[in-house]
Amino acid sequence: MRRGIAATALVASLALAATACGGDGDSDSESGGPVTITYWDTSNATNEAPTYKALVKEFEAANKDVKVNYVNVPFDQAQNKFDTAAGSKGAPDVLRAEVGWTPAFAKKGFFLPLDGTEALAEQDKFQPNLIEQAKYEGKTYGVPLVTDTLAFVYNKALFEKAGVEAPKTWDDLKKAAATIKDKTGADGYWGSTAGYYAQPFLYGEGTDTVDAEGKKITVKSPEGKKAYGTWLSLFEGKGLHKADTTADAYAHIQEAFVSGKVASIVQGPWEITNFYKGTAFKDKKNLGIATVPAGSTGKAGAPTGGHNLSVYAGSDKAHQEASLKFVKFMTSAKSQETIALKNSTLPTRDDAYTAEVKADPGIAGYQTVLPAAQPRPALPEYSSLWVPLDEHLPQIAGGKKSLDEGLGDAETAIAKLVPDFSK
Repeated sequence: MRRGIAATALVASLALAATACGGDGDSDSESGGPVTITYWDTSNATNEAPTYKALVKEFEAANKDVKVNYVNVPFDQAQNKFDTAAGSKGAPDVLRAEVGWTPAFAKKGFFLPLDGTEALAEQDKFQPNLIEQAKYEGKTYGVPLVTDTLAFVYNKALFEKAGVEAPKTWDDLKKAAATIKDKTGADGYWGSTAGYYAQPFLYGEGTDTVDAEGKKITVKSPEGKKAYGTWLSLFEGKGLHKADTTADAYAHIQEAFVSGKVASIVQGPWEITNFYKGTAFKDKKNLGIATVPAGSTGKAGAPTGGHNLSVYAGSDKAHQEASLKFVKFMTSAKSQETIALKNSTLPTRDDAYTAEVKADPGIAGYQTVLPAAQPRPALPEYSSLWVPLDEHLPQIAGGKKSLDEGLGDAETAIAKLVPDFSK
């Protein structure tokens, strides 16, 4: 799950307006020339896109029969833009899609099933849980490109100075935060009020926002209340930073961590390169990475995120075949190694974790927490369920609503997104 995509809506809209999308079926292949496919890349325009652009050039050099029209689309706009474009038969041939979009677009018939195609020729090389997450109703609609999950990240120097270790449970974290405050003066932990970042608390109580199989909303179940009660308790106490409910909360938390003002946060690997830019982590080895603390059930984990490459079902045969070849290249072990080394993102296939890749302590650290990551259920509406939580959790954390009232309001909003689910 990406945050802070650096691109303006104006630039994006102009780029998209000038783009000839593959669904229209270019006449290039009919004239005997190379097939031109359009690729919408949703990576960070500043930190990541240059790597993908370079790989596109490398692909074109090795495949003279295919040209790639590369377009960088801001992540926070891409889902709606693709939905609109696909509905009018004008979508790009290949989309870098957040994993949560896969079931939604597959349900609408916008993505091409990839089972048995060239794109999935090396399926056994990918981590099985990531392939599973790219499926909808038994068919695979994406090839995993990069993966991520949340981890407990901490400042080793501050933890060592305070004489504490990475916490195993949330209760351990409270004790450690108080000790860190006493011994170093820095806050021990700063939590987020965003719904995605509260997900580990639900997993720690053996529950989720919804029970997809049972078609039941569980955000306000006894387990859900306990999970969010623990989450809320981490905004008050010695060494625990109070909740930031401003629009810039994400940036405030990140800055405090990389400057050494707070000793630990929960964060994803998309911030690895930014961690290293901070004064606290000029020595990369000072970055500690551990599995998020466990809840009362003893379970610990965070949602699996990342991006798949998917092919537009509305493209003609020539464009689909060229797209499948392109997806295979971009998700190959060699390409994923390049992406990891340049962008500090996590590969989705084991053979891409080469010695050089694992020499980056950030990547090596996040690789150790991946086994605890939990795939999202194949529910088309699942990603949208965080929207009500993003609205109501800050109000709870900011004292504007009680826990019971806020979760009740979130439950009501979620019920509108999944009307066939019971409470």
